[in-house]
Amino acid sequence: MSMSNSSLRVYLASFMVLVVTTTYSANAGGPTTSLQTEYLMTLYATLDPPQIADGNLLVVNVPSGWVEGARIKGKIVSPSADWLRILPGGVLRIDVRAMIQTEDGEMIFVSYNGARFCPNETQERFVKGDVLKADECYFLTAPTFQTKSAKYGWLNAIQAIGKMIEQRRGEQSYVKYDIFALK
Repeated sequence: MSMSNSSLRVYLASFMVLVVTTTYSANAGGPTTSLQTEYLMTLYATLDPPQIADGNLLVVNVPSGWVEGARIKGKIVSPSADWLRILPGGVLRIDVRAMIQTEDGEMIFVSYNGARFCPNETQERFVKGDVLKADECYFLTAPTFQTKSAKYGWLNAIQAIGKMIEQRRGEQSYVKYDIFALK
C-alpha cells in the first residue's frame, strides 16, 4: 500500500492524537499504585565537626555508630562520611557513604542522598547544641545497600527510606534515623 505525502501526514497526525489522548486518559485520576514500608533498622552515627570544603560544601567525618534491626546488627566503621551541600533557603542536600560491619563480621556499604530543612528558629537552636526531633525538621534520606555477603544479600535488592529521629550538633554530635524498606 502506498500513500501520498499528504495522506501520510493526515495518518500520522491522527495517530499522534490517538497516542496523546490515550496517554493522558491513562494517567488521569491519580496514582495506580501505592507504597508501603517495613521497618528495617535504626542507624545512629556520631559526627565529627564539619570541615568546610568550599563556601557551600561541608564534609563531616562519621567516626563511629551502630545499626540495629530485626535482621541486622552492627557498627559503622571507617571510611564513613557525609558531604553536605548548603543550598539557598537553608536546605541541606545530604550525600552519605558509610561502611557497616555486622556483628558476625560481614561488610555492607550504604549510601544515601536526602534533604534536610529546618525552620530558622529551629536551626538556631540546633547551632546552639539543642537536640532536634523528627517533627521539627524535614529530614529524609534514601539509602541503598551493597554487600557480597550471602547472609545480607537481601539488602542489595532494597530501596529504603530513612527519617531522622534525633540530631545534635556540637559536643557529642550525632544523627539517628529509622530506616524502612519500601515495598
